[in-house]
Parts: sequence; structure tokens; C-alpha cells
Amino acid sequence: MNKLFILFSIFSNFLFCQLNAQPNIGEKLISLNEILIKENQITNEIERMPDLKNNVIYTGKKNEVIQLNRLNADLSTNNTRQVFAKVPGMSIWENDGSGIQVGVATRGLSPNRSWEFNVRQNGYDISSEVFGYPETYYTPPMEALEKIEVIRGAASLQYGPQFGGLLNYRIKKGNPTKKISFETQQTLGSFGLLNTYNALGGTHKKISYYGFLHHRSADGWRNNSQYAINSGYFSVNYQVTKKIALSGEYTSMNYKSQQAGGLSDAQYNENHQQSFRSRNWFGAPYDVASFTFSYDITNEINLQIKSFASFAERNSVGNTNSIITEDSINPISLEYSNRQVDRDKYKNYGTEARMSVKYKCFGKENIFAGGVRAYHGGTIRNQKGVGTNGSDFDLSLTNPLYGRSLELSTTNLAVFSENIFQLGKRLKIVPGLRFEYIDNTRMGYIDTNSTLPQLKKVRTLFLYGLGGEFKVSDKTNLYGNYSLAYRPVTFSELSPSATTETIDPNLKDASGFNTDCGFRGTIKNYLSFDVGLFYLNYDNRIGSISQNGTIYKTNIGTSVSKGIESYVEINVLRIFSDKTKIGAISLFASNSFIDAKYVKWDDPSKTIKDKQVENAPKYIHRFGLSYCLKGFSTTLQLSKVADVYTDAVNTGVANTAGTIGKLAAYQVMDASLTYKFLKYYNLKVGVNNLTDEKYASRRATGYPGPGILPGNGRTFYFSLGACF
Repeated sequence: MNKLFILFSIFSNFLFCQLNAQPNIGEKLISLNEILIKENQITNEIERMPDLKNNVIYTGKKNEVIQLNRLNADLSTNNTRQVFAKVPGMSIWENDGSGIQVGVATRGLSPNRSWEFNVRQNGYDISSEVFGYPETYYTPPMEALEKIEVIRGAASLQYGPQFGGLLNYRIKKGNPTKKISFETQQTLGSFGLLNTYNALGGTHKKISYYGFLHHRSADGWRNNSQYAINSGYFSVNYQVTKKIALSGEYTSMNYKSQQAGGLSDAQYNENHQQSFRSRNWFGAPYDVASFTFSYDITNEINLQIKSFASFAERNSVGNTNSIITEDSINPISLEYSNRQVDRDKYKNYGTEARMSVKYKCFGKENIFAGGVRAYHGGTIRNQKGVGTNGSDFDLSLTNPLYGRSLELSTTNLAVFSENIFQLGKRLKIVPGLRFEYIDNTRMGYIDTNSTLPQLKKVRTLFLYGLGGEFKVSDKTNLYGNYSLAYRPVTFSELSPSATTETIDPNLKDASGFNTDCGFRGTIKNYLSFDVGLFYLNYDNRIGSISQNGTIYKTNIGTSVSKGIESYVEINVLRIFSDKTKIGAISLFASNSFIDAKYVKWDDPSKTIKDKQVENAPKYIHRFGLSYCLKGFSTTLQLSKVADVYTDAVNTGVANTAGTIGKLAAYQVMDASLTYKFLKYYNLKVGVNNLTDEKYASRRATGYPGPGILPGNGRTFYFSLGACF
């Protein structure tokens, strides 16, 4: 793979030189409008979605658009603490310093592999299985991204599950003014970090394209946490006519990651960098493809059809026993014990057709946006295989029969629509509807001596919502939204964890609603803000109760999350003048206060009503200071996160294995610096966890634990890049 990167770099440089050496005689000279570049200016890293984009309505919805090219952050390791700093209330699990898997959530929901979000890349699904297993094992390299779109719970009407809303990664596009442009970023860092990103893109006549190759590897901050990831991407867009465009994309990613495992609290307090699992490995090859047809039927009507497919795996091998059970060589056999092998295979296919229509009613322009979706996902889950007693990433079995084997599938059909009604000059009202058909099937066994009866679960869901926006001034508005939401029953909830567990045949999807309101915008050219309230009702939570000597899994409870989300940023010197010789100074504060509690729980053996929802901090605060002078910019950021309980019962004192217990509040500081010079080049330097804070944001009851999973200590990085 390293040879491939070298050849790619040589070829791209050669091609760039050849195409840019001399203009062709037949080329036309095009005069572009003058662009005024102001020095010492800090541009907003957070923007808002327009009323309509890609045939989706965003009016009245709380949203953030993170502009990656404006960030002063560590993109080489996908540092989500820095990337999402200005998205208020973003809860982040920081147990994996590799940046391979992003785990984020909002409003008291679980950050586990971002499974409460509908996670997409360029508008199409990239999670393992959207309805049955919505965990996301693939995250594109942040250096490849143009922007990240975050839409809160009101996104359920346009995108379906989950309660958290939409998280959409937008990859860069080819330079529209050059036949070929070349971008490279080379990063070295602590603990053997090597990150290389190389990309080509451009536009020639009716064709534009963009592609990248990426590699990241390191020994890892903790012992036994080395990793290596390789990913590639290529997209091409063909403008067939002025009204018709075709585009295709393909992404391939593969990695292997050594899992350091969890720690007991005693081990964590002694040395949180240590590890007692040297033979645990994880890997997830991922391939995703999409094809898009876009047609401007008229100036007011647009049709877009997007088809996508993904072929992926989730593979792990290791010792999954409690951390209090030592993984050591048997003194009699002089060998390690055999490890457990778990393997998933995912095949997903889908198509979404979206149309928008702009029309006039009573002299006002209104917008209709709607569409249909068809999706099928299949999962083959093989678990509890008896692997080798080796130490490397070996998925071979000593017994060809897995201890558990399941075949799971989902078929989904959906119809959805929203409409912007313009009432007067300032007020917009947006009602919306969504109809879902979901068909889940399950077959296989959870024990070699016990075959499960085939399960087929069919249901329909009807969602509705109402949003609105009132224009207070040219640059400020009041917004609000109410919408129903749901979270489909996952495969793990449809499958007994043991032969003594029974599943409720009438198990329902989690349901509820999101509502929020706020005031956002900019004042003159020095203040931007978004301050709002939210209320999230999460009904039909699934749990297990003891019933006649067996465990019965059913819908058992309801939780409510409510609170405040606020983002304020001020460019200090612009208050007095647009022009200054001493540079520009920006201060921001991203704050959230979250009250997430259980209001109902139907298990008489557990009294958890009024208990705090697990993994839901009462506050998340992030503050930052940025300074810019010509090509130089630097940012200092502080993140403060409240303590959390890690189980619904709110256990305060940790158990011996470290799988449950309260996690203490913590604060982490980061510093980053960027210098752009000689027009094409940049230099980036940074320190993550500047004060070497000792903290943990997660406990695991299974893989990759079990136990407490520490966050990374202090690390450094140095990066040199160019764009021609």
C-alpha cells in the first residue's frame, strides 16, 4: 500500500506539471469577477443550511454546517472534540485516539458509534444497517471533507431514523476552474503517528472529478493500541446537458486496530495508559458506492434520484472475558487460551428519489419537497467462534462451527413530504409527513443446540411534524419545530442473548418526539449566535425483566431530555473597526445544559424512575480563543464535560470489573496553530490535551472492553501541506 501512495504522488505531480505547463492554443480566455481578499479576517466556521438544498427543506430546523477548511483543528486524527466544538451539546466518546470510529450524540442520547444519528456521506447511508444495526464503523478522513452537516431531531421527517437527527459528511469536489489540482497533507505526531493525504481533482469541459488516497497509522497512546487505516475515494460528475447531470462515487476503506481493552477502576487509577489485553484486534473493511441522477425539469422543478450500495464487515478476535480475568500463558500447556472470533457481513442497497417544486400562491413563493425511499439491508452475524491461541489479527477458527449464527434482513419503503408556506414577508410555516413500512426477518441459532424459530416482524409507522421560522431582521430569525421520531427495534433486541431469555412478540419500535425553538443569526459583522431550548421524549425504551424464572425482553420505559443549547461567537476587534493592523481576535462559547431522566420504568425489580439517563452529562461546555494575522492563525480550546452514570440504575461506586459506575467530570484543553505561506503551502502544529488531563468518557460491558476506557493523554502533531 505504501508503494501505491508513492506512485500516486509521483503520477499526480507529473500530470499536474504537464497540464499546467502551457495553455492549449484553442482554449478560451474567461474573465472572472474580481475577488477581494481581506487579511486578518476570521471567517465563520459554522454556517446554517438554506431553506432548500438537494430537494430537502431545512427551514425551521436547528442545524449546523461545519466548514472544515476554516477549522484550526487536528484533522489528521479526526479529533471530534475540536471538529464539533461549536456544535452545542455534542457528547463525544473519546476512548479511541485513532479517529477511525466517531462516536457522537446530542440531547442525552448514547454516543455509541453515532448510532442515534442517521449517518450519511454525501447524502447516502454509510452505517452498518440503518434499521437493524445502525452503528457506523466507517468515518471518512476529515482532511477529505468540505463540510459536516448536523441536523437535529426534526430531520426525522426527511431522513427517517434516528432520534438524534442527521449527521452528513460532505466530501470535497473537483476544482471548477482547473483541469487538475493537487492537494497533499503530510503529518507526523506522537507515538508513531503517520498520516498522509493526497488528492487530485478538477474540471474539464463537462466532467469534474475528485479522488484521494489516505493512510494513517500509529502505535497508539495506550499500550497495545496500534492501528493502520487505508482509504480511497473517487467521484466523477458529468453535466450531460444544462439540465441533466450524472455522478458516481466509490469509497473503499480497510483497517486493523489493536484493542487495548478496558481497565478496572483500580488499574485506571494506578496507570491509565496500561493495558492487559495484547491479543485483541478489530477490523472493518468497508466499500460504498453511489450513483446520482439530477434533472432540472424546469427552473422551478428539480428531480434527484440517488442509488447506493454498501458491502462491509465487522471483524474482531480476542479475549472478551472480564478484565479481572488475566490473559496469561497456561503454565501446563505453555500457551495462551483460544480467543473468541466474531464476524459480521453487511450488504445494503437503497434508492431515494427526491423532488422539489417552487410555486406561487397568493403572490408568495412556496416550496414543496418530497420523495420516496426503497431500501434492503442484509446481515450475516457469526459470533462466539473458537479462534487460535495466537496474538496477531487472525480470524481463522479451530472449530468451523460458530457458537452463534444469525441471518437478519430489513426491507424498508418510505414516502415523505414537507412544504414551505410563506405567510406575509417574515413568517414561514413548514408542515411535514412521513410514512414508513419496515419488514424485519431473523433466522439462525444462538446456541449450537438451540435453533431460533424464524421471525418476521412487519409494521407501518406514520410521522408528522410542524416547523416555522420568523424573520426578525435581515440576518436574524426565530425558529421552532415539533416532529415525531422513532428508532427501529435493532437486531440485538430481536435476538435473545441466551437460551433463558424470551423476546416479546409484540416488541415495538422506540417512538417519541423532538421539539426545539430558538433565536439565531448575526449582528453586524462581529457577533454570531444560536440560542435555543429543546425537549425530547423517548418512549418504548427496551429493557429486560425477570418473569417466572426467565428473562423477558420488552418495551419497558420512557425517558425525557430537556435543556438549553447555545452558541455565541464574537470577533472582538470588529466591534470597533473592520480594519486593524494587529490582527483579528475571536471568542466563542458553546454551552448546553441537559436534564435527561427516566420518567417511566415498568420493571418492579428496578426502581429507576427519576434516575439520570446513562451517558448523559448535565452540561457540556466548550470555549475557544482564536487569533489571526495575515497567514498566521492559532486557536486555544477548552472542553468541560459533567460526570455521567453508565447504567440506568445510576450506580455510583464502580464494580470490580469496571463495567458500571459513575465517571467523573473532566476538562481538556487543546492548542493548534496554522501558517499559510508562499501562496500554496501550509504548516500546522498542535497539542491535544495540553495539560495531560486524566479522564474517561466511556465504560464498556463488552467489546472493546470490558471495563473503563481512558481518553488519550497529551499528544503532539506536526503537518506540512500544499495545494496547487
